[in-house]
Amino acid sequence: MYFEFGAGKLAGKHVLDATFRALETWSFNCTPYWVDLERTDNISEGTRWPGPRQLDQLGDKYVSAGRGDLCTPEQPNKWIEFNDNPGEADENLTSTVRAFAAGKFPRLTVMLRAKDETEPRAWKRFDNDAELKVRYVHKPGVPTTVGAIPGTGSKTGPCRPSSDPLTVTVDTPSIHARVQTLVQPGGDETTPALQAEFVMQRSSDDTRKGSWSQVWSGHSPEKGWATDGDLEKITTSKRADGGLYRFRARTQSHWSYDNRSGDLFSPYSSWCYLRIDSTAPKAPTIATGGPYRECTANDCASNGAPGTPGTFTFRPNTADKDVKAYRWRFLSTGASAVKQVNAASTNAPVTRKDVAPGLSGTQTLAVEASDLKLDKDGRVRWGPPAEFVLKVGLPEGPTGRWRFDDGKPGSGVTVAKDSGEAGIRHNIVLRDDAGTGWSTMGRRGAGDYSLWLNDSTDPAKQTGYASTEGAAVNTQDSFTVSAWAYLTDAAENRTVLSAPGDQGSAFTLYYSSAYKKWVFNRTDQDKKDPVYIRSVADEANPPLRVWTHLAAVFDTQQDVDKGNDTIQLYVNGKPQGEPVVLAKAAATYTPWAADRNTMLGVSKVDGAFGEYFRGRVDEVAVWQQAHQPEQLREEHQLKVDEVPTNELVAHWDATISSGTQVAESPEDPDDPASTSFPYRRGGLKLSGTARLTGEDATALVLDGSSGYASMTGPVIDETGSFTVSARVRLDKALLGAKPVGYRGLVVGQAAGVGKESSWALWVEKIEGGAYEWRFGRTAVDSTGKVVGTAFAVAHETIGAHEFDTWVDLTGVFDVTRSFGAADGTQRFGVSQLFVGQFPQNAEDGGLEVEQQGAGALSVGRGAANGTTGHHLPGDVAKVRVWVGAMTNDQVKNQITDQST
Repeated sequence: MYFEFGAGKLAGKHVLDATFRALETWSFNCTPYWVDLERTDNISEGTRWPGPRQLDQLGDKYVSAGRGDLCTPEQPNKWIEFNDNPGEADENLTSTVRAFAAGKFPRLTVMLRAKDETEPRAWKRFDNDAELKVRYVHKPGVPTTVGAIPGTGSKTGPCRPSSDPLTVTVDTPSIHARVQTLVQPGGDETTPALQAEFVMQRSSDDTRKGSWSQVWSGHSPEKGWATDGDLEKITTSKRADGGLYRFRARTQSHWSYDNRSGDLFSPYSSWCYLRIDSTAPKAPTIATGGPYRECTANDCASNGAPGTPGTFTFRPNTADKDVKAYRWRFLSTGASAVKQVNAASTNAPVTRKDVAPGLSGTQTLAVEASDLKLDKDGRVRWGPPAEFVLKVGLPEGPTGRWRFDDGKPGSGVTVAKDSGEAGIRHNIVLRDDAGTGWSTMGRRGAGDYSLWLNDSTDPAKQTGYASTEGAAVNTQDSFTVSAWAYLTDAAENRTVLSAPGDQGSAFTLYYSSAYKKWVFNRTDQDKKDPVYIRSVADEANPPLRVWTHLAAVFDTQQDVDKGNDTIQLYVNGKPQGEPVVLAKAAATYTPWAADRNTMLGVSKVDGAFGEYFRGRVDEVAVWQQAHQPEQLREEHQLKVDEVPTNELVAHWDATISSGTQVAESPEDPDDPASTSFPYRRGGLKLSGTARLTGEDATALVLDGSSGYASMTGPVIDETGSFTVSARVRLDKALLGAKPVGYRGLVVGQAAGVGKESSWALWVEKIEGGAYEWRFGRTAVDSTGKVVGTAFAVAHETIGAHEFDTWVDLTGVFDVTRSFGAADGTQRFGVSQLFVGQFPQNAEDGGLEVEQQGAGALSVGRGAANGTTGHHLPGDVAKVRVWVGAMTNDQVKNQITDQST
């Protein structure tokens, strides 16, 4: 008899003791016989007789029950309990349940069987309401809100990178961290006993190049315990003036049970850097000239909107005599938005009228002063920040938004409704029945649809387009347009959006076959042979058959001076190059209004329509304002009810496969109504010793020597956010024979040039014979030389319970997450690894150089460190890829909680 458990509320707990109990309702006779509790592989629709393979014996019992008064004395039904016997080393129920709760494998399947199945008198029956009872303690999570207080105040400070350490003006700095549990406790659960532990190191020469040694450690609270979410602060011992320090924190969770006690520790947070400098300029003062007001305890009214500039005056602290410059940033947007201005004279105030927040809601403006002297790293030193808290109003909604979920393929629907918020509505009409329609490939995931445009083979289906009923945006004033594009043919120019006039288009967002890049252009005037002014994508040859987010901004700077009008293209939320000043590019430029319908899939050139799009277009939106970069990163996330969306774009399932290929899933598992997988990538072709076989269910079996499966990729635009997941089972014996440093590639995409994987999930053998799960990205130049890496490493080595059983691995690359680059700037694009449902720490998660893979997408083999191979010793059940970065909850709900 088999019993299978999902983690449920057990997930994220540290199990101290576990008991399995089942109700015995019948025995063959009154004589006791041994019953074994065995752990097995999971049960699925592919499981074959004689059932899933046995992995480990968890316990045994010598019992007889359930025969009632047929026995003397009577043997009624009885709960039979299995709990580890300290005298039997092979009983490890608690350790197995502990690994299960930690997310090491997705489901726990156990079997009750007679120790000797050939003895009929040992046969028994059990009811189907077995229970798994556990004693647990809350596992600690990595602390949040780690930072330092710049001076003697109480305001928390940010965690700053080594390239931009926080200046602290006191020699006994106060640092802080918010303790966390790995999973938030429920209201009916025990209160965790937590503590924040801190360590601090100093650079040997007080520069970033020095070696680091520990100089202080401490914990908070000093007595008693904190609980989940408490902010803990602590003051260090006296430190040297001028020193460069770094610190980090971890959460400790204390437990006491059965006359025993112990402590658990989370991984450490990232390092935060500070420099003690008592002579640096002090925090300046900030005064507002409107429209924004400083929030008080009782008044925090919103004013302005994202992109609306505010007027602020910065003045030196009264204690300073030599302030020569100021810099400012909004903390929510980070270092990428730092701006600097020099004072007209020493200690003179500065008034700026261009301080524009990038996001709505409560924002913090941080301003620092400088005397322009250099610190020991040779950088301009900046004093501690002054902060001005303000509230930014909501921006005006889109003047048009089209989801394209109005019809299904073959439905006959020809109108896409406008769900915009500002102005009047402009529905989109599908023009040319042969060349337009609806596609099940919708960017928001299962059940969503997109606009299908034109065919690459049938001449009768190559002039389809769609258009609004009237102009959806005034092209003479600031505007932003946004769309998701799935391009299938790059032989000619392919238009996503345009705004036609009499002779040409006021703007066109399109793929250029000449540049081989995405382009946003404006024409100088509505005339024959106009001057085209272009904002061009950084990277050439974007991949086909992938979803790419495109956005374009025309900015009049909110004035009537056409000399400062700019355009800028954004690809996957990232600005491409610098804004293009239109008047500098063409002296004849004038901002003209296109008074015709807004067009999708076609543009107008010299009075004629053409440049038809081929592929799919989805999630189109237009705004009558110039969006800020922060807003476009949010648009890239494509949130619904404040949650980012994702779309499954590739799915291979070995459990339903046979022959020489790992088959593509025949349907979308997230959409029960689907009958075929819409993206049709094709199967993964088996090579070498790879086999589709298995003891109890089919899997892709790989021997770690030459077997793998592959197809031609890529399946995603890797300059945008994506998620990849694999269900893998390591062969402990085969992996144990590999040398230290060996990588076994689970799944990866070739970089296209050189012998590296653009992205990959893998297992690596490290010193001491231990193993680690990893997810990483590698960027190469045109010669194949590695120019950037971004690795995320599991914070625990692979335990015994993770071998020879199925484990879900997930890698997430999120282009909306920021990190501090080595040059001090803020970049976007961070790698994150999940083992089961739990995120792991990113060791070096930021990719500083964009990378797009090409060529082979392989399972069980890949390229790394200049060589191709790195074969996986183990089995793979399924591989899936999504466009969009999954959140923690989405990984749990869409990957690890799946029943198949």
